[in-house]
Amino acid sequence: MPIRNRGTAAAAAMFLAGLTVLSAAPAHGTSGVATTRQKPAAREGDSPRLGRSQPVPSPVRTAVPARSQTAAHTVAGGNTLWDIARQTLGSALRWDSVYALNEKTIEDAARRHGYASSDRGHWIFPGTVLALPQPSTAQTRTSSRFEPAPCPTTYGELKNTRCGYLVVPENRAHPSSRTLRLAVALVRSSSPRPHPDPIVFFAGGPGADALGNIAELTEAGLNRDRDLVVLSQRGTFSSQQPLTCPEIDRFYGERVHLLYDAPSTGDLYAQAAARCHERLTARGIDPAAYNTSENAADVADLRKALGIREWNVLSHSYGTQLALTYMRLFPEGVRSVTVDGVVPPSVATPGWTWSSMREAFDNIVNACAAQASCRQRYPDIGATYLRMVRRLEAHPVTTQVTVEQVGKVKVVLDGGALLNWMVRASHAPATFPQAVDELAHGHPERIAEQWAAAWLPGSQGMFAHGLSLSVWCSEWVPFETPEEQLAKGQQAFPELPRSVLAQAPQLPFLRQACQAWNVPKAPDSVRAVTRSSIPTLAISGSFDAQTGAQWGQYVARTLSRSTVVTLAGVAHGTFDQPCGAKVITSFFDHPDNPDTACVSSVKPVPFVVGSEGAGNGE
Repeated sequence: MPIRNRGTAAAAAMFLAGLTVLSAAPAHGTSGVATTRQKPAAREGDSPRLGRSQPVPSPVRTAVPARSQTAAHTVAGGNTLWDIARQTLGSALRWDSVYALNEKTIEDAARRHGYASSDRGHWIFPGTVLALPQPSTAQTRTSSRFEPAPCPTTYGELKNTRCGYLVVPENRAHPSSRTLRLAVALVRSSSPRPHPDPIVFFAGGPGADALGNIAELTEAGLNRDRDLVVLSQRGTFSSQQPLTCPEIDRFYGERVHLLYDAPSTGDLYAQAAARCHERLTARGIDPAAYNTSENAADVADLRKALGIREWNVLSHSYGTQLALTYMRLFPEGVRSVTVDGVVPPSVATPGWTWSSMREAFDNIVNACAAQASCRQRYPDIGATYLRMVRRLEAHPVTTQVTVEQVGKVKVVLDGGALLNWMVRASHAPATFPQAVDELAHGHPERIAEQWAAAWLPGSQGMFAHGLSLSVWCSEWVPFETPEEQLAKGQQAFPELPRSVLAQAPQLPFLRQACQAWNVPKAPDSVRAVTRSSIPTLAISGSFDAQTGAQWGQYVARTLSRSTVVTLAGVAHGTFDQPCGAKVITSFFDHPDNPDTACVSSVKPVPFVVGSEGAGNGE
């Protein structure tokens, strides 16, 4: 859910994706550091264990017939099909071959325990004897490998960089699956004697092309004394079979003219998703194979293919969900991990986004109150903003603004549009109070122009909306009911009308789009809490309306060697901020004792104080 490369077409494309508590938590709008040094937690490969009397969740996906069996496994308390496949077949992603071979046995056991079905293997029971596929079946899939190739020029010349492709199976659960070629850039350190353990970068979205972040990473000095390994995740633009959806890009461009919260707008979104799904599947693409577990397996294969003994992980936004999953499934060879703008796999749902929106809103309002000039000029800016959300939802405003490279654009602002405008505003918060005050005095132009510029002219065909939908529709949406989603909105913003709260921030009408996208629910194991003793830095911004700082504190509770840092006044993404980059590079140098001295000096930028109700052009 990132907004990166601010001010560029790529930033607009990444905005489309958007949308990635402990004691000693920093106060609202302030910087802070908290360190966790607990007894080492269980390694992340350990699955959570349920009581022996409880049914044990197991994955759900389309089954593939297996040929025969050579061994058996007796289910023990705490087992999942995911665990059994990993332990006996060498790949957790092959759980469905175990289910296919034992479907009758598993379903019979579920009925004996009072269940109508096992929910395709979600419920298995201690004492059940499962046949295992032949070992040779697991060995027939194509081995992952790295193939050197020229560097792409999509984002300009990549200096001091070697490139190539990681060749991987599209679906590791299916031995006959075709292969994918994932773009890899190996960026040399600026030091003539770099440390032997490089940094591997996981981009956000889901759907952002990591190769587009190389300039930011190097400008921030993150390759100061370590090489960078940058992988274009499966389905993203630089890799083979990109799940790009120009249909959705065009819809987002049209949406600025429409009511954000209207059901008819949701219908258009679902139709765009359906057209993209139809086009991609007609090319033989399996949308269900583009998910976080496969992404994590790709990363594990990449380290081995490159012959790297140990590396460090730097992750941003959705990349943090991938990093936490990677730590849990493939901890080998991981020296340290930075999660920047945290998306915890165990809690991420559409409704989960409300908490981050409220946290950032409160911190921005409190920062204005802490600045004398802002407090005096805009004493009730938070209440004014919420009043305007309600007013625009009841009486939308239509205006015309000029957008660079586009010209005159009609913009419709209702309550949902104003609420989601705040995500964009959190990245340039200095004018937030001024813009809201202008709106309250009948001048919507500043907000309308910023809202339209976030979606136009866009970067049609570059952002992998298909990867976004494949992840959200299998790993987020099925784990929350519409009622639960609404309740989280009501808890965060009880002041707002139901029509606004019905659509999660950054993810409106996602459930309708997921019906068109038609991917199966992910295994329950993707929601497992990440427990690890791998040194981890959880770093966030206090103005992050996409992945609030509270979620860095949340994941640290089960990461026994963790440091939590919050930078005041910073939005979604800290690695390109001077202090953020300094803390991250220091952490990679000294994972248990990073230099965080700069954190206390980071303050929100001063807010602009304009004349009362001044319009954008006045």
